Amino acid sequence: MTSKPITTTSAAATTNGFHRHYYPPTTTKTTSSASFRGCCCCLFLLFSFLALLIIAVILVIFLALKPKKPEFDLQQVGVQYVGISPTTPSAAAVSLNIRMIFSSANDNKVGIKYRESRFTIMYRGIPLGRGNIPGFYQPAHSVRRIETVIAVDRVSLLQADAADLVRDASLNDRVELRVFGDVGAKIRILGFTSPGVQVSVDCRIAISPRKQALINKQCGFDGLSV
Repeated sequence: MTSKPITTTSAAATTNGFHRHYYPPTTTKTTSSASFRGCCCCLFLLFSFLALLIIAVILVIFLALKPKKPEFDLQQVGVQYVGISPTTPSAAAVSLNIRMIFSSANDNKVGIKYRESRFTIMYRGIPLGRGNIPGFYQPAHSVRRIETVIAVDRVSLLQADAADLVRDASLNDRVELRVFGDVGAKIRILGFTSPGVQVSVDCRIAISPRKQALINKQCGFDGLSV
């Protein structure tokens, strides 16, 4: 028994004497992926350049204008009412109204936008009450007066502290208080708002209840320029 030879078909077969070659199908995946990466790289470079350009323009404007930190000062303090009533043998309730006038000066060539500010008033380390100043916008080269009233409604004090307050107000006509708080502001240039600038106000004051006037003031201010 004889075996038939096994024949193999080559990639180039003949049909009617002509050679037929096999070509594998081409793909565009690699080309498309490379094009996409190239577009992303171009867009990234473009946006990076625009961002750097905007930052450079803002820095040039800030250096040209030389913005300064806000000037916020306590100008006047007046006691409108003082009332002390004993609640227990060892404690008393204090009620008073304190009127404070702040001065805000803007020496910059651009406007300043202030956010709402809160101030606390203390007597010998005891918090008596808080006052709020609503946010406002201040134009360039202007001075503004802001008024706030702190109403203390029956704050409980120890009898000794209440007695000291009565003595300071009635006999000495001198009540020493501490007023402190933070003032937040932002500088607006060409529609752009700068990062927040915070100024800390801490004043130790002495007031005359009879004259309803400020007789002594020592204030410290701590802030960062833009």
